[in-house]
Amino acid sequence: MASDNKEINLAQLRALVAVTDTGGFGTAADELGISQSAVSHVIAALEKALGAPVLRRGNPARPTPLGEEILPHARTAVASAAAVRTIATRHSGGLAGTVRLAAPTTVCQAVLPGLLRDWKAAYPRITVHIFEGEDAELGAWLEAGTVDAAVLVDAGAVAPGAIPLGADSMHALLRRDHPLADQETIHVGELEDDDFLLSEGGCERHIREAYRRSGTRFTPRHRIRDLNSLIGMVHAGVGVSVIPALAQTMLPPGCVLIPIRPAVHRTLTLTGPSTRPWTPTVSELLSAVGPDVRVTTTP
Repeated sequence: MASDNKEINLAQLRALVAVTDTGGFGTAADELGISQSAVSHVIAALEKALGAPVLRRGNPARPTPLGEEILPHARTAVASAAAVRTIATRHSGGLAGTVRLAAPTTVCQAVLPGLLRDWKAAYPRITVHIFEGEDAELGAWLEAGTVDAAVLVDAGAVAPGAIPLGADSMHALLRRDHPLADQETIHVGELEDDDFLLSEGGCERHIREAYRRSGTRFTPRHRIRDLNSLIGMVHAGVGVSVIPALAQTMLPPGCVLIPIRPAVHRTLTLTGPSTRPWTPTVSELLSAVGPDVRVTTTP
């Protein structure tokens, strides 16, 4: 049973969040800037104050049922404290802090480098950490508090202040020596004679929609999780694929992207969470996004 005179403090809650998000005491120590033994001590003090374990030790470390229940409140407390510090910093002469930003692979490759460059020039005291993820998991990370902001694919209702980045169209990925490589557009039915490599990174529903609208049977031969692996296999002549146009920056010289028919696209939105207030640093960074980062790959 928790002791009445044992106070729970912010350092303990911050350690719980860090260990949960990183999966280990050592990596949490690196993130917090303290020793691993200090993290262990702080977690032990929290468990003593609560009268029960909050983490299951292991590789990775995971919250206990008690830890899962208090984790959302811990995230809120840590985020609120960070917001207070940021507001105070703003009043004393400049924003500072850390923002965790998640995005799909193609956005990390084609869009974020320019954003990071602009943000670093405008806000040198703000550090942005990038988390690369699949389309379906980005929203969950954002609402769970694992990240502070994200580029969401085909987002529904978004919070005020969200930035529409534009639409990214789906293109056929072929070797440059493929018989269809010189066409201006390719109907998905024309790909039936080739082995199809399906990316499992989040675009499957867009591809299936194109095939459904065309009335063409969709029978992928291989399912590839990593986009770089998929591109490498197409380059090696294993088959063809359909991927977002933003992947253009990832292509080797021997591959080409060609718009497909029927045309299908995905929308991209840069946003903070919809279920809790944004930190001042997130609000400031998003308000500074200029029109030059808009995605314009839809034919």
